[in-house]
Amino acid sequence: MQVILGVIFHFVGGFASGSFYIPYKKVKGWAWESFWIVGGLFSWLIVPPFAAWLTIPGFAEIISHTNGSIILLTYFFGVLWGIGGLTYGLGVRYLGVALGSSIILGLCSVFGALIPSVYYNIYPKEGKDSLNTLFTTHWGQMVLLGILVCVIGIVICGKAGTMKEKELSQDKEVSPGNTEYKFKLGIIVAIVSGILSACFAFGIDAGKDMANEANAIWKASHPGEGEFLFQNNVTYIIILWGGLTTNFIWCMILNARNKTFGNYTDKSTPLLANYLFSALAGTTWFLQFFFYGMGESKLGNGPSSWILHMAFIMLIANVWGIILKEWKGVNKKTYATVIAGIATIVLSVLIVGYGNSIKP
Repeated sequence: MQVILGVIFHFVGGFASGSFYIPYKKVKGWAWESFWIVGGLFSWLIVPPFAAWLTIPGFAEIISHTNGSIILLTYFFGVLWGIGGLTYGLGVRYLGVALGSSIILGLCSVFGALIPSVYYNIYPKEGKDSLNTLFTTHWGQMVLLGILVCVIGIVICGKAGTMKEKELSQDKEVSPGNTEYKFKLGIIVAIVSGILSACFAFGIDAGKDMANEANAIWKASHPGEGEFLFQNNVTYIIILWGGLTTNFIWCMILNARNKTFGNYTDKSTPLLANYLFSALAGTTWFLQFFFYGMGESKLGNGPSSWILHMAFIMLIANVWGIILKEWKGVNKKTYATVIAGIATIVLSVLIVGYGNSIKP
């Protein structure tokens, strides 16, 4: 029963993450930068402290008592992750929900596995796995195999993307999901997003003292109940401040460059609906963290939980891609190629998950 509940929670979290961009497609008459930052205010500024207030008594005191260098380092990783989040939105914009999410999440899996191990190979830390560990253990070799398969899947998806771009340039039928399709630009921002999105895990590690304090407070008032389910909610606040900083600066630059500041008060657009859909998108994005933590608590395996979470995100994103007809207007060969690429990425995620599951 615990395993079933864990899978269900991960599915709900994956659904939230894989679906968050859909409400943005209902926004009318606003530039991308306008609805992105409105949604982002909910994702990174409004909902996180509210979630912490609901789950962690005295979360503000925990933050205020934390060493300033820890706060700064956590925030710094949040800034880097924020660039990844910003380019995630751009990647989905230019590649579509299905292809964009699959490539970015695949790259995130690759770099999320490699970057920490490379770092800990240079700066060893007890309890952390180095690159040498990956190469010299069976479970580590399975993880590396999964990464190689992921790269192959991304190459296949890239091939499908170039095939689609070529077909659409030959006056093929373009569906509403294809109106902003730009493969070359999209693949560049997808690579940046995949690399920098891995910094979220570094932010959690950097802010672990805050989570540990929240956990200690919980255990003191709930003896014998195990680890605190929502201990990272306090750390999320600082990480997401960093994400907000990056995205706010960039969106304000775009507002100024494109002269779109008027979007926020333009009565010729459905203002209330635009704000509501943007708020829904931002809130939905944050909900993945709630359900990820709940799923992990039931399955009891962090790395494998993350892999399952990622697989569900890719699955949901690609279902949305089909619903939104993002591949309408391409021939069967192109469609089969992208399906093969996405399936390969999902397979790679499962291989990495298996490798982590057999880790001693």
